[in-house]
Amino acid sequence: MPEVTALSAVTLATANMSAATAFYETLGFEKIYGGPQAGFTSYRAGESYLNLIAAETGAGFWGRAIFYVDDVDAFHASAVSAGLKPEFEPRDAPWRERYFHIVDPDGHEISFAKPIERS
Repeated sequence: MPEVTALSAVTLATANMSAATAFYETLGFEKIYGGPQAGFTSYRAGESYLNLIAAETGAGFWGRAIFYVDDVDAFHASAVSAGLKPEFEPRDAPWRERYFHIVDPDGHEISFAKPIERS
């Protein structure tokens, strides 16, 4: 089975992106993607990331944990072979990661990803 290599990020849902970005920037987080009007914002947190995603209040979405793996496509294929049902096939994101999501038995969204090398 492909290997999980690191915790990449924690993504937190926010009903007010403007207030949330102001809060984290006041704490000194370095913004690398998004901003007050974006639907998704990412901050550097050491070698990991803190992400914010816009979500409606009461939507029941707390966020997601994101794990880096050595091979996203192989990890996805292994999960499917084991009878699990990821939400979608691996895809490339504009923030330069290849990823897919799966929901655990308690409804927590888990993402498996690998950075896409710059060419």
